[in-house]
Amino acid sequence: MRFSELGLNEALLRRCESQDFTTPTPIQEKAIPLILGGKDLIGCAETGTGKTAAFILPLLKKMMSSPRPGIKLLVIAPTRELATQIEKAYESFAPRKMRSVNLIGGANINKQTKRLKSGVSAVIATPGRFLDHYERGNLDLRNIEYLVLDEADRMLDMGFLPSIRKILALLPEKRQNLLFSATMSDSVKSLSYTFLHDPEVVEVSPENKPAGTIEELAFPVAANSKTALLLNLLEEQNFERVIVFTRTKRGADRLAHILKARELSAKTLHSDRSQSQRERALNDFKNGKTRVLVATDIASRGIDVDSVSHVINYDVPKAPEDYVHRVGRTGRAGKLGQAITLVTPIDELAMRDIEYLTKQKVERIVHPEFGRKPIR
Repeated sequence: MRFSELGLNEALLRRCESQDFTTPTPIQEKAIPLILGGKDLIGCAETGTGKTAAFILPLLKKMMSSPRPGIKLLVIAPTRELATQIEKAYESFAPRKMRSVNLIGGANINKQTKRLKSGVSAVIATPGRFLDHYERGNLDLRNIEYLVLDEADRMLDMGFLPSIRKILALLPEKRQNLLFSATMSDSVKSLSYTFLHDPEVVEVSPENKPAGTIEELAFPVAANSKTALLLNLLEEQNFERVIVFTRTKRGADRLAHILKARELSAKTLHSDRSQSQRERALNDFKNGKTRVLVATDIASRGIDVDSVSHVINYDVPKAPEDYVHRVGRTGRAGKLGQAITLVTPIDELAMRDIEYLTKQKVERIVHPEFGRKPIR
């Protein structure tokens, strides 16, 4: 199937063609006709499957034919990085007269207010900053026709449910609702029942399984040898572009400090960094100025960086699903990638939970200098 068969108009097809969008991904092929048909929708799909275009393209077509002025589309996302990525996608497809605004924390609120007052058709926001603007009287929500909650499972993990409920209560009752989530947990199902009307469910990656382009390895290691093993891997191996995941912000800062002391180019990405620091770290990583990005799970979703050669789990994630999201930062768009997890004795149970979820064993590699025999 081609995009020209999905019911989009000529203007959007030209935009698709200019960006080399010719063959839709599975989520786009399934979701676009349903959205054009006016259905509420639950989409189970992860970042990297093309889900942003799956809702942006059909909603833009509908917005282009709507005579109503003002804000027609509201997209709520859990992180600043994902909201920014969605807004960039929107701007790349939308005609000039249908402008958008990105309402995220850490950015200049006065500039956002000015953009809102100049007139926009779409608002892409994180929950807290959206409510901040509403309380300041900056948002006229009367003409909203479309609501998208992206990565709903992540928003619930981050404790945004009270904010989401407040936002839902502010919107016009008559609207089309789209919910996207990587997992269909009980909490996501419960949320969907509160605002979706007879939704269609589209699943394109029902299995919690890393892409086949990712080689997964686990290095059994003593807890006090983890940092030494990480340094050895980064210094001895020719890793081009690496994301190192830690469980905590303090752990990320500590590791980055150690890497810089060893003259390894590294920056951190976590929620205690200012917006400008986060943007600089991400941009330097994308353009190759920084070789290693040390991050918490804030970077496990919504970060679309080409050619990440390696993901290293310095800390095994608490939730098995987070492992799938972390390692999914590599091996994207058909390219090969490698995911390495450092496994201490206390992590063995969490590692087994990951293998149970993904239904596949991760190969253990015992390093000759820092390794220990795996507990099986």
